[in-house]
Amino acid sequence: MAKRTYRFIVFKIEEKQKQVIVEKVGEPGQSYEDFAASLPADECRYAVFDFDFVTAENCQKSRIFFIAWSPDTSKVRSKMIYASSKDRFKRELDGIQVELQATDPTEMGLDVFKSRAN
Repeated sequence: MAKRTYRFIVFKIEEKQKQVIVEKVGEPGQSYEDFAASLPADECRYAVFDFDFVTAENCQKSRIFFIAWSPDTSKVRSKMIYASSKDRFKRELDGIQVELQATDPTEMGLDVFKSRAN
């Protein structure tokens, strides 16, 4: 993912074709809230999020997060497909620094990003 082309990318597995497609991209100016709102409440997704933060030494930094979104309410079959495809798909992405697995929004809250970014 080229630096700053996108704030985030949401990926979806097309089950019939067994391939991962880009469902949504976020412009660099978009926020964490825009990103969180792009994940469906009851379907699995993969996502990449470019997280900006300021270190204790007051340096601007960013970390590229890979998020495996697998809400409790999604279908079991879907969870299995996403789980079994995750490592292979993640290897195709460049520059991933942190991985998050989330089954509900609190597991990928802004506070979680902050604590995992450092």
